[in-house]
Amino acid sequence: MPDKTYTISALAKEFGITTRTIRFYEEKSMISPMREGQKRLYSPADRARIKLILRGKRIGMTLQESVDVIDMYDPEHNNADQLHALINVVKQRRENLRQQKKDIDDMLAGLDEVQSLCEQALATGTTDNPTLTPNPNPNKADRKPL
Repeated sequence: MPDKTYTISALAKEFGITTRTIRFYEEKSMISPMREGQKRLYSPADRARIKLILRGKRIGMTLQESVDVIDMYDPEHNNADQLHALINVVKQRRENLRQQKKDIDDMLAGLDEVQSLCEQALATGTTDNPTLTPNPNPNKADRKPL
């Protein structure tokens, strides 16, 4: 048994997660606590895996992506493959986030335009036949009503 062990409650408190989350990681074989009767005792390696899983989750990795990268670690050999795999996951996640950001920026611009058209219609008193649909082609003068 390792010199230092952790209880499920101590790890849950340290990482700000529920004991159910830790048991879930155990059920999925992501960590393997020792047992002392009914009591779970977690090793420093289990603690490190939980920390890395949560770090992966924080940057948008799936649990499986995190575990796949963590499982590549081999302290006795070169970990270049693990680092390359992590870099690839990070690059893909970054690209996905950039696309989501662009999509959100486009939606916000569309909302701004619709709000502006509504405010113009109210200000000019043209609320009976508003042309509030954003013009998909700004070169065309005709706007379609909502």
